[in-house]
Amino acid sequence: MASQGESHVRTIYKTLSWRVCATVITMVVTYLFTHEMDKAFLIGGVDTVIKLFAYYGHERAWLKVGVGKAPQPEYEI
Repeated sequence: MASQGESHVRTIYKTLSWRVCATVITMVVTYLFTHEMDKAFLIGGVDTVIKLFAYYGHERAWLKVGVGKAPQPEYEI
């Protein structure tokens, strides 16, 4: 059973989908400041690699935090 209702695979899919969005934003902002596509791709790529691992760890850590979670029933039928 998945830990607290979220499997590692789901966390990986969420990580990847968010990184696509965030990478595009990073690349656009970089391009707007530098007007250089090569820098936009380089910074977007480096940012993505670092933050893929950071986001995954962040998501998994939050599964261990009880703040805002509904209490689990003692049993289910």
